Amino acid sequence: MVAGETSGDLLAGLLLDGLRKRWPQVQAGGIGGPNMAERGFEAWWPSEALAVRGYVEVLRHYRGILRIRNQLKARLLLERPQMFIGIDAPDFNLDLEAALKAQGIKTVHFICPSIWAWRADRVQKLQRSVDHVLCIFPFEPALLESHGIAATYVGHPLASVIPLQPDRQAARLKLGLSPDDKVVALLPGSRQSEVQYLASRFFEAAALIRKAQPAIKFIVPAVPALKARLEQMALASGLGDGLQILPSQSHTALAACDVTLIASGTATLEAALYKRPMVIAYNMNWMSWHIMRRKQLQPWVGLPNILCRDFVVPELLQDAATPRALADAVLQWLQAAPEKIAAVQQRFTTLHTELRRDTATLATDAIQKILQA
Repeated sequence: MVAGETSGDLLAGLLLDGLRKRWPQVQAGGIGGPNMAERGFEAWWPSEALAVRGYVEVLRHYRGILRIRNQLKARLLLERPQMFIGIDAPDFNLDLEAALKAQGIKTVHFICPSIWAWRADRVQKLQRSVDHVLCIFPFEPALLESHGIAATYVGHPLASVIPLQPDRQAARLKLGLSPDDKVVALLPGSRQSEVQYLASRFFEAAALIRKAQPAIKFIVPAVPALKARLEQMALASGLGDGLQILPSQSHTALAACDVTLIASGTATLEAALYKRPMVIAYNMNWMSWHIMRRKQLQPWVGLPNILCRDFVVPELLQDAATPRALADAVLQWLQAAPEKIAAVQQRFTTLHTELRRDTATLATDAIQKILQA
């Protein structure tokens, strides 16, 4: 298995639960993070080694990533596992899967690449690379099957883990927050490149929000490798007090907050499943941004908006993601009428219900059929 970042590590951990339930003696190794390690996964490299986003950023790390992939491919071709499962990370996994499949190793890709949002050319690569795709959104299997790619809708595993009615008070108690506090969760991403381009903007926006509402509380979940850097950036922005940087705990932060300012990515779907109003932001190297914009197929970037097919929550991207604009968008949610908040929460509840399936069982059912084919 290969999971290349924090969200992939979480999804892989949930899948490993299903695999171990069906096959208690299963052995799994490859590239992964702490959630996978807790389930007995043998990480030959940490998932952080692949946590790079954007064309220019990938080029800077290209040699190191290519070296890892070549070493992993050589090991897998020698050991010949019964199956390889790539968890997202298509730029790394699809080429690896193609090489393994060509040598007779069964390959599964968990999470369909977003060919419906951008980079439709990946369909041809998927055809060459995988025996089966486990899809987390209900419209994906028909799209893939129209291109001759076998696929199964398994639901989104997070939709079963996150309760339909999150317990905000319990989350606040865990973080030492009172029921009456106004709380904003800042989630600038789990990759170093995201922190580089987004975190200072988020902290500057937080400082502006505090000027408007001095009693506001900020919470920032941080992966361990980035915690010290975020602490330094927060201090530089004058946010030493009234701000908690949490060791991970992104779900607790989302359950506890009133609003989240959040980097575009899987975390935005998690925020929607927690029924939280949000402001989605992203900023990256300008060249990467212009390349990606040319490949974009839909008007939305954030997953909640894509799935609802509407701008349910605001998106502030690249040059639009100024601290002032981010602060104003968050303040609009904090000052919004209760019925506006309720309407967004209802949209997200409907989405949650659509995505909620017994993912582990459906995924292992599909995997079992592939192994027996």
